[in-house]
Amino acid sequence: MENTSINTNPADDNRHKIIMVDDNMTNLTIGRSILKPYYKVYPAPSAANLFEILEKVHPDLILLDIEMPQMDGYEAIKKLKADPRFKAIPVIFLTAKSDENSELEGFDLGAVDYISKPFSGPLLLKRIANQLLIEQQKKKLKVYAENLEMKVLDKTKEVVNLQSAVLSTVADLVEFRDSLTGGHVARTQLYLKALTGEMIRERIYADVIKTWDIEFFLLSAQLHDVGKIAISDSILNKNGKLTPEEFEIMKTHVTVGVEAINRIMRHTTEHAFLRHAVLIAGAHHERWNGSGYPAGLKEKDIPLEGRLMAIADVYDALISVRPYKKSFSHEEACKIIESGSGSYYDPVLINIFKNVKPEFARIVREIGM
Repeated sequence: MENTSINTNPADDNRHKIIMVDDNMTNLTIGRSILKPYYKVYPAPSAANLFEILEKVHPDLILLDIEMPQMDGYEAIKKLKADPRFKAIPVIFLTAKSDENSELEGFDLGAVDYISKPFSGPLLLKRIANQLLIEQQKKKLKVYAENLEMKVLDKTKEVVNLQSAVLSTVADLVEFRDSLTGGHVARTQLYLKALTGEMIRERIYADVIKTWDIEFFLLSAQLHDVGKIAISDSILNKNGKLTPEEFEIMKTHVTVGVEAINRIMRHTTEHAFLRHAVLIAGAHHERWNGSGYPAGLKEKDIPLEGRLMAIADVYDALISVRPYKKSFSHEEACKIIESGSGSYYDPVLINIFKNVKPEFARIVREIGM
């Protein structure tokens, strides 16, 4: 069994330090003689002297008389608790008062115990030992809690890294099949980072953004086209414009992607990181005026995640080469997107897009096409 007693061996150089404050020299002398065999004792005849000692010594406990001239015990403990350096030091009041109101006032100010004067040696030692034991256990609990918190943080980091690896792997598989969109996933993630960063700075849709885990949101963006994994190569990599029939099949990648993500969520308990993914995958082809797919949602009925991805996705498609079109310049792509404000895109987000257009261009230069 663990030994929880306080070490009072006078030969121990690591004995606890106690400051005893009392304006009565007889009490100081008696108290010091009782405590000296077990503790390092620093007698202080006044509260002013207490604070002088505190500049040189950090005690484990303060024994504080209440009735003193100039600064009494109540004033002294207020000053102690107001100073971050001393506020955690436990204080036991020494008092000749025995009324309940005086004791309650002391406890309200932060005292941990009372010892009545004149005090008996055994009782004084026992009260001090009990309080030091409590402090010792508090420190152990604090260390335990800090270690536990670090373990939780490490475990959380492991889970997030695993989730990120899974998302990246699935996204890579989709992009590997779609030979026409190399680098699309990486670029759109960075576009979204630029957009959300500007929204946070400008406090746009702040009530929504504050509920997001931005890291999960950006990771989830990798799955916006996950449903393309179910589209045949003949359509996905067709060297030409899709027929109306083929385009209808291509559009199913949205519902297939949503179902795939939902299936993962149904079979796992740790799926908070997919909350954004299902909204991004399901809504990034919806349009502000209701002309999009698959649900024909309008305006703010479209999840904010989808409205953001719509801008990032179309910008990247416009600047990319396709078998049925040439690539547009950055300026041309921006002009096309801005012309869709209020029809295809959320006009509030288009204003955000205008602020970060240079960042979009930088992303394209650095990652390449």
